[in-house]
Amino acid sequence: MMALLRVLTLLVSVSATTGDCFATSWACHVIDDSSRGADGIKLADIDGDALLDIATGWEEGGVTRAYLNPGPADSGEPWSAVTVGHTTSVEDAVWADLDADGATDIVTCCEGDTRTMFVNWAPTDKDRLLSASAWRQEEIPATKDRMQWMYARPVDVDGHNGIDLIAGGKNRDAQLGWLESPPDPCHMEDWRWHPISEAGWIMSILPCDMDHDGDVDILITDRKGPARGCRWLENPGRGAAQSQPWSSHFVGGQDREVMFAAMADLDRDGLEDLLVASKPAEVLYLRRLDATGRRWTESRIAFPANMGGAKGIAAGDIDLDGQLDIVISCEGAVPPKSGVRWLSYGESPFEPTWHGHEISGPAGIKYDQIELLDLDADGDLDVLTCEEQHEAKGLGVVWYENPAR
Repeated sequence: MMALLRVLTLLVSVSATTGDCFATSWACHVIDDSSRGADGIKLADIDGDALLDIATGWEEGGVTRAYLNPGPADSGEPWSAVTVGHTTSVEDAVWADLDADGATDIVTCCEGDTRTMFVNWAPTDKDRLLSASAWRQEEIPATKDRMQWMYARPVDVDGHNGIDLIAGGKNRDAQLGWLESPPDPCHMEDWRWHPISEAGWIMSILPCDMDHDGDVDILITDRKGPARGCRWLENPGRGAAQSQPWSSHFVGGQDREVMFAAMADLDRDGLEDLLVASKPAEVLYLRRLDATGRRWTESRIAFPANMGGAKGIAAGDIDLDGQLDIVISCEGAVPPKSGVRWLSYGESPFEPTWHGHEISGPAGIKYDQIELLDLDADGDLDVLTCEEQHEAKGLGVVWYENPAR
């Protein structure tokens, strides 16, 4: 069922730091606050208009929704939405055209007592994307009651049968592994689970060719358990090589509770570094030293005072000065604490103290993942995120409008 969602614009009061070029407020546009527990945002252009649309799971509300980007001129107005599936304890919703029919499906990961992954098959007729009855939900039997599923990413792991799914979970029975797509991905009973590594509580899954050998490795953050920290799993190769184990290489953070991570070449040396939100309140800057992915250095950037606990992270040039900045989100940001801020450095990213700048103010308590994109096409990066505990229900799916331009 199509729903035109009320968009509420809030002006967040900002106390500018000394020398802050942003002495104005970030406007907060609420895309959807009609359910409970908005948990994660994923982007894809599903209707072919060159605009990135959103998939979000609502954990307490028990729904997975898709939102169609209305375009820059109307980005502050209501976004059209559709509920594509109903499942309890939704933790993640990710786009993936699993059956290669040109329609981008949504994979839902569920934790709690549900402990199952689902595919929400999208209609091939783009005119029916906003019709709930045109979407069809099926569970993946190989995932049923295997673990509390946290996140999944679409990747062709083995070079056969199209897109597979790398996935991981938390707590009892948690693993990181991949779901092998069968010759006909619509035959749900033919999907097969291949474990790669034991896990404690997977937070980030970042597919990348870490060692530049032509196949996809997996960079993860694991916040709990004996193998916690940041590490990457080396793909043994395609075809018969998949019967071999994936080698594990630690990057850093073994003594920390690591949360979400982002890759960015912070020092501009041509190698992508790893930025990790780490509890209680810091950024781990894991600098990559060579192309093999085996040598890293670790430094830490403290959060500004009066923020919640570390949760999400993203990197981008927020103030248009040619340097990468860091945007951080928090959970446990009980007012007057702030839930979202951005950090900038002076002369060098290796400075131990970065300058903090307000985004959200005291609105919101538990924010999640962050995406940076120019939603209003004014030439600067806006902040897209979600929040799930404000006034017991959450702000919902929101974006903060960058006042740089």
